[in-house]
Amino acid sequence: MNTSELSIAEEIDYEALPSHAPLHSQLLAGAFAGIMEHSLMFPIDALKTRVQAAGLNKAASSGMISQISKISTMEGSMALWRGVQSVILGAGPAHAVYFGTYEFCKARLISPEDMQTHQPMKTALSGTIATIAADALMNPFDTVKQRLQLDTNLRVWNVTKQIYQNEGFAAFYYSYPTTLAMNIPFAAFNFMIYESASKFFNPQNSYNPLIHCLCGGISGATCAALTTPLDCIKTVLQVRGSETVSIEIMKDANTFGRASRAILEVHGWKGFWRGLKPRIVANIPATAISWTAYECAKHFLMNN
Repeated sequence: MNTSELSIAEEIDYEALPSHAPLHSQLLAGAFAGIMEHSLMFPIDALKTRVQAAGLNKAASSGMISQISKISTMEGSMALWRGVQSVILGAGPAHAVYFGTYEFCKARLISPEDMQTHQPMKTALSGTIATIAADALMNPFDTVKQRLQLDTNLRVWNVTKQIYQNEGFAAFYYSYPTTLAMNIPFAAFNFMIYESASKFFNPQNSYNPLIHCLCGGISGATCAALTTPLDCIKTVLQVRGSETVSIEIMKDANTFGRASRAILEVHGWKGFWRGLKPRIVANIPATAISWTAYECAKHFLMNN
């Protein structure tokens, strides 16, 4: 094999984990990316939840500055970290499934000789299948996390037990259809934009953390902005049983349609864009961290 052929082989290998890479390497890379993303950006995500849920309580206030001031003064700075245990417990396995499924589908849909070409639709389809599988595992953990972000006096196990006893097992999945409605386009655009940006900024397909970070940030900002209305609906569905919710129409919002009507009635059309700024602020570094961590794990796992 000459130098040119060797270079091409190395590029194809790096584009996705190679076919001979063991399954545990793919899962470890995905789990590492998920834990890094969710744990580092958790306080901003908590703030986003507070802003979106502010209108569910008559006495609550909205807006980033007012929420930060209120939390810091009344609850302490560590209040924004409440619920991180739940998301870490779910993020590792869920992102392992997420990236593992993505790599599997991508390897089956795109032939090796076409791996260096631009394949946005096949990449998007791989991301869609990956998010359906991962969200089925992550949704209960995300529901518990949302409740903990609103009520900082509770613990992970207590909230889990409370939801199950008071609302039944189905409560962990009330938001699953909405989560899929949000995360399927998010994942499709995420993988499509990231892969497209990578082809543009890194045509050699070499390991470059700065480029991976840049492309991930671009993808995260775009996807976060486009899916904010669905994220607002998801928040209503996930926290409706919390004691912090005092508006009756919000308490009764147990379907996508009811949650949408509740937001529209209470806040108008602007209600679907609550939390837009913290969501974008959270997703730019979160998606950048996720992709950079994943590419880093891929790089070192493949070299070893």
